[in-house]
Amino acid sequence: TCDTGDQQTTAEVHLKEPAATIVERLKDVATYEGEDAVFECRLSQETAQDAQWFLGDVPLQSNEMNEIRVQGTRHSLILRKVTLEDCGSVSFQVGQLSSAA
Repeated sequence: TCDTGDQQTTAEVHLKEPAATIVERLKDVATYEGEDAVFECRLSQETAQDAQWFLGDVPLQSNEMNEIRVQGTRHSLILRKVTLEDCGSVSFQVGQLSSAA
């Protein structure tokens, strides 16, 4: 705000989060039944947007079978003790960005 006594003007500052990009995409993983499968991708910057992992079309949450980690720009998914039913597409999505393996 600028106030000269008899006149006043006001302006606002609005910030937009810069768009992140995926700089390290998901890679295919081959493992043995009963072992863990680890998927990782890295973004160009940390983002406040919620990231989501999918196994096929099913959204995943962190639990005893799936561990989801975020360390700075690195996002990882650990599928614990995989079975044949876990075979298929794994994907990562944040905002409009996505990667699959």
